[in-house]
Amino acid sequence: MLQPFLDRVLSADEEREAKEHLAGCDRCSRRYVFEEKLRMFVRQAAAHPMPPELKQRLSDLRIAL
Repeated sequence: MLQPFLDRVLSADEEREAKEHLAGCDRCSRRYVFEEKLRMFVRQAAAHPMPPELKQRLSDLRIAL
């Protein structure tokens, strides 16, 4: 349920259940914090255009399939 919870697509009952679980489960709570920070990092990284040099270097690393 973690990804749907992060996506905010759960029903009200499912969201309440997820919050209750996170409040009592250290492992899932840590995973939630990690996933939330990862999503924030990706949003911030996507907001900045990739420099042409980096784009070329990544393109050069591709392997033809």
